[in-house]
Amino acid sequence: MTGSSPLGNHENRIVNGAGIGENVRVISYNVPVGDRPAGIKVRFKIRIAAGKRAREIDARQAKAIMEVLQWQRQQQTRQ
Repeated sequence: MTGSSPLGNHENRIVNGAGIGENVRVISYNVPVGDRPAGIKVRFKIRIAAGKRAREIDARQAKAIMEVLQWQRQQQTRQ
């Protein structure tokens, strides 16, 4: 790695843009060069939500996780 921290580049900031509520916290993380898959640049952006919006997101994520687990189980039984 070239001078980057072992945790990569990250930043915390408050965002107030179109489609995003006021004072939403966004955490950005850039994966260090040595840890990138096949040299592909990888960046994560995480928006922190609370209250009703957080509950809606939790429910949507739980549904998606269940769908993936069901798909995985189907794939294992086919082999």
